[in-house]
Amino acid sequence: MQRTHGAAVFADPDMDDGHQPDRRTDRGGPAERQELRTEFRFVLPRGYMDQDGTVHKDGVMRLATARDELLPLYDARVQENSAYTTVVLLGRVITSLGTLGAVTSAVVENMFASDVAFLQDFYRRINAEGHTRIAVTCPECSYRFTADLAGGRLGES
Repeated sequence: MQRTHGAAVFADPDMDDGHQPDRRTDRGGPAERQELRTEFRFVLPRGYMDQDGTVHKDGVMRLATARDELLPLYDARVQENSAYTTVVLLGRVITSLGTLGAVTSAVVENMFASDVAFLQDFYRRINAEGHTRIAVTCPECSYRFTADLAGGRLGES
C-alpha cells in the first residue's frame, strides 16, 4: 500500500504494468475517488494571546486517532483531574495556531474559556460528524441556512 496525501492507493502485486484495476460502484460505473480530509482550519472566537501580546486566531486541527484519545489517560495531570483530558487532547490535535511554533497543553490551558469551548465543539464535529457545518435559524425571521464553523465570524467568508 502506498500513501498519498491523505488517500490510500492499493497496488495489485499481480499487475506488472503498474495500472490500478477498475474499481466499480454497485451500479457498474467507475468508483469516485474521494480523498479523506484529515485537517480542518478554524478561527478562534477570541484568540490566544502569547507572552508578547500577539493574538493568534487562525489554526488547524487534525482528526484524532485512537492513540490521541488513549494517551491522555496515562498523563498524571489527567489522573489527578479528569477535566484536564480536554486540555491534553486538544494540545495533541491542534497542529498550528497563528505563528506559534508548537501548540501544547500549556497553550490550551492558557486560552480563554470561550475558545476552549469552541475547540471542544469543533473537535466533536470533525471527529464524530466529519464536517464543520451547522444548521442555523435566524431568531428574527426564522430563515434557515448553513454556516461553517471553520470560517471566520458570522458574515465573513
